[in-house]
Amino acid sequence: HVWTESGVFNIEGGCYAKTIDLSAEKEPEIFNAIRFGSVLENVIYDEATRVVDYTDKSITENTRCAYPIEFIPNAKVPCIGGKPQNIVLLTCDAFGVLPPVAKLTPAQAMYHFISGYTAKIAGTEEGVTEPEATFSACFGQPFLVWHPVKYAQMLAQKMQENNVNVWLVNTGWNGGAYGIGKRISLKYSRAIIDAIHSGELEKAEYTNYGVFNLQIPTKVSNVPEKVLDPSQAWEGTTEEFTQTISKLAGLFQANFKEYADQATPEIISAGPQL
Repeated sequence: HVWTESGVFNIEGGCYAKTIDLSAEKEPEIFNAIRFGSVLENVIYDEATRVVDYTDKSITENTRCAYPIEFIPNAKVPCIGGKPQNIVLLTCDAFGVLPPVAKLTPAQAMYHFISGYTAKIAGTEEGVTEPEATFSACFGQPFLVWHPVKYAQMLAQKMQENNVNVWLVNTGWNGGAYGIGKRISLKYSRAIIDAIHSGELEKAEYTNYGVFNLQIPTKVSNVPEKVLDPSQAWEGTTEEFTQTISKLAGLFQANFKEYADQATPEIISAGPQL
């Protein structure tokens, strides 16, 4: 995506979606986009009927489909928009301790943008069989030319000029770490995004989420309140939760040392505190 003085636009002309376990019920838009003109990768199909078995991962779990943007109903074509009102930093926390959504301060937005935390998911890379924590500066470290702090400063300038809200949205685990908790339901993640765009979350009440010092909403339409607070959703002991969130906070701090030399004290202090 590109963000100019007049707005944003997408430089891609389509989508590249995962298709493992795909069904019309789970993902109707993606399922119906797979037709003449789309390209399937690594899938197994019946050569007589040409029906694809989306549950088959004998080649790899990383089965994919590429299709033009116009194959998605209600897609905006051309992909040009106005000035954004919200920015979503998307992460997938395999530890089960980050909230499904948090409203970020400008300094927190810069910190988490620089950190680029997520988890490698099984099937996305060779040899990865279960989620593992990873950090990729600005969520695209291999493609960076400048120091990550410079990009974060550019982002902060755009945020200030356009009075933009920034949200950290976690689609990872809830109720416990990988193997114990469950992946946050897609319908909950969609409800959160809907609440961001409708303005519901801008008017919501918030509570502080310790260690990471994040502001999390107390209510979101169509999302159970328990899910919104990982400490309440945690199915293990309080001690286990404390150990797990402290471990993740430590990983954040260790990773950020690489960028601290050019980061301001305000940005550094916006990270987790142990």
